[in-house]
Amino acid sequence: MGLSSPLSATGRLHHVEIWVEDYPRAKACLGWMLEQLGYRLESEWAHGGSWQGAGEYIVLEAGPHVSGPHRRRSAGLNHLAFAAGPASAVDALAAAATNRGWTLMFPELHPHAGGAGHYAAYLENADGFEVELVAGGASA
Repeated sequence: MGLSSPLSATGRLHHVEIWVEDYPRAKACLGWMLEQLGYRLESEWAHGGSWQGAGEYIVLEAGPHVSGPHRRRSAGLNHLAFAAGPASAVDALAAAATNRGWTLMFPELHPHAGGAGHYAAYLENADGFEVELVAGGASA
């Protein structure tokens, strides 16, 4: 079954569920990042929460079924990459993130760690979760 058009909702990301060891810590760090990127906390329960984006949503959840820490270099999810606006917005968010539990990865290559034509900040939190903030638009 093929897509009817490039703009079809079929095949688009619906949601991502990320299991975390410590929900309050994930909310303070990763939840904060999601909110800076325009997501809003839609619902919350004892061990998790759901952030609504423009279409998709992202869930952070801890609980008895989580076994061990996140390891981005193991099979599975390596990182999430987000469109973060112009280069100046990427820089501002990356700088603010360092005060919220994030560390800039590849600082010697920043902001072109992904190559000369790719402006982005690669950040990792204390739990080893990585986000990539990608610049786009006229001033990138």
